[in-house]
Amino acid sequence: MDAHAEPQPMRHEAIASAPPTVRQLFRDVIADRLPGRRPPQAALLFCAETDPCWDDERLFLGDFYNEILHQDTCMPGTADGLALLAALAVDERIPARHRFDVVKMLFGAATVAERHLAGSWPDLSYHADPESEVRARSAVRAHLPELLSRWPAECPAVRLALAGLAVVFPTDRTLPALTARLRTFVQQLPRGTDVGDYVRFVLVLAARDDRQTLTVTEELTGAYWTGTARGVPTRARALHLLGQMLDKVGAGLARPHGGR
Repeated sequence: MDAHAEPQPMRHEAIASAPPTVRQLFRDVIADRLPGRRPPQAALLFCAETDPCWDDERLFLGDFYNEILHQDTCMPGTADGLALLAALAVDERIPARHRFDVVKMLFGAATVAERHLAGSWPDLSYHADPESEVRARSAVRAHLPELLSRWPAECPAVRLALAGLAVVFPTDRTLPALTARLRTFVQQLPRGTDVGDYVRFVLVLAARDDRQTLTVTEELTGAYWTGTARGVPTRARALHLLGQMLDKVGAGLARPHGGR
């Protein structure tokens, strides 16, 4: 044994110095931001019994997000669970990639009805729950002012998700501000790239010109994306496309150097 070797840390010291798991991080944020009565989905964060698979970040996130928005469908408890996502979205302790994901989920919850209408036209979605979908949309709308107030402090990736959410709930106040902010850097984003096309499409939606929206939606779906039936209302077709684009942008950001 080397008498001059550095002492090895005790096992409990090594464990204590390990970075928190995403479950622990989410739990700390929710404990601080929602100290009172919490929605049932918070049990995955606070229950004493845990699934060993939750040491895998991807598996835990899949279970947690599925409890709120189950396989991209709204349930009676979805609207309440969205408060957890909103709290995570505005907390600096949450890494940017997770803030992007929770804002994207809020977009998904707010647009379920229209996106599914576009995808299943002329039939109704088999899993449609209109009452839960309306409640989820209202819940996202209620959180929107706090989410958009984060724009100046956010990284470009999260701003992309916020931009998509902003055009879901257009107002005479938010759209001019959004348009000005996106135009400041849209020239830096080449056409034909995932991010460049996404930002340009958000700007089209922000203009609220149905004819232009329909034209661009058909151009983009014909070239790159899964299209929808021509009889689908324009807004539903556009949000169906925007959801696909946001998913692909997120996948690109998750890859090494994807955000560059």
